[in-house]
Amino acid sequence: MKLVLTGVTGAAGIQIFRQAVLDAAITKITVLSRRALPSWMDIPENDKTEVIVLKDFLDYPSDLPARLAGHDACIWALGKSSVGLSDEEYTRITYDYTTHFVDSLQEAGTKDKTGEPFRFVFVSGEGADPSGKSNVKFARIKGMTEKALFDLPPSSNINASVMRPGYFFPFKASDRENIRSRTARSMDCLMTPIMKTILPSMYIPIEDLGLFAVEAAKGRWSDEKLFPNSRMRELIKASRTLENQQ
Repeated sequence: MKLVLTGVTGAAGIQIFRQAVLDAAITKITVLSRRALPSWMDIPENDKTEVIVLKDFLDYPSDLPARLAGHDACIWALGKSSVGLSDEEYTRITYDYTTHFVDSLQEAGTKDKTGEPFRFVFVSGEGADPSGKSNVKFARIKGMTEKALFDLPPSSNINASVMRPGYFFPFKASDRENIRSRTARSMDCLMTPIMKTILPSMYIPIEDLGLFAVEAAKGRWSDEKLFPNSRMRELIKASRTLENQQ
């Protein structure tokens, strides 16, 4: 299986990347990144990863869409906090980058592809509002992106699904130091035990998030389109229970 990944230097994306590298069913990983991957990333050594640096996620090299359309799936974890960004900036990063990728795939041939559809897994977040009525920037624009994906016609031959993880944090020290600010790290120490005990349905261990994303990209649970945090945890728990019984 050939997989496209974005956002691999973020808290969710880096764990998804590690999980994909360790999965024997995935034979090729193409990482789209805005810059060369930093040296602090602790990724298992492998020979199946190719990194493509894009200066602009709205202006692909002419040969790239066809190369990407030859893959089987994409996990789109690219994103940024909406804090401090204008609506225009956050829309460009969240909505425009995502829909440009999907549109480029269709133009490059996914709609003419026979057999299994291209699977597109979008990492959204709890609170996203596809109705577009929310006054919260994150909820409105993430929701708008979800709606665009769910509105893809069958003729696109793209099977889009959406993950809405709740609270999570990097478990490796090097990840925390390079991804989270000092303030965010302090909040993680405070929030994690609270979320685990008081609101467990809104918390997900980062390892479970990574595993869920990769399994979804492989076509597991393909009869479902939207995965709230509680549903993700439920499915992962059921999967582990089944494995332990075998």
